[in-house]
Amino acid sequence: MQQAKQEHRRMGKPARVFCECAYRTKKSWSRARRVIAKAEQLYCARGEMENRIKEQLSLFADRMSTETLRANQLRLYFSSLAYVLVEALRRLGLAGTEWAEAQADTIRLKLLKIAAQVRITARRIWVRYSCAYPWQNVFAAAWTALRC
Repeated sequence: MQQAKQEHRRMGKPARVFCECAYRTKKSWSRARRVIAKAEQLYCARGEMENRIKEQLSLFADRMSTETLRANQLRLYFSSLAYVLVEALRRLGLAGTEWAEAQADTIRLKLLKIAAQVRITARRIWVRYSCAYPWQNVFAAAWTALRC
């Protein structure tokens, strides 16, 4: 692998290196056998897009189990809208925090899906969460950043 990395750095293109060795199991093989190994070093540009698709699936887009096509389509629309909103929260509300690069599912579970008491008065909205909530500072930073 080290040789493949060096070749990739030197050429700036995907590198592939082959080697061979003899290998034998302790009990199941009667003799040593020739094994060919391949080491590759390359940059895969589509990897970031696959991460975004994975995030989309984590927001309920993977459950298309209803009987009608329209119901499944509506579920996919809602999931897509949820992803757009979480992405906007990450980009605008969480910029400069430790969660600026967090996955959508992490933001949903740790920041949005929390127990809190909401009290609305004529002048203010009070959000009280448990004093044991570990991400109070991130929540407060996002709240402050999103206020108009």
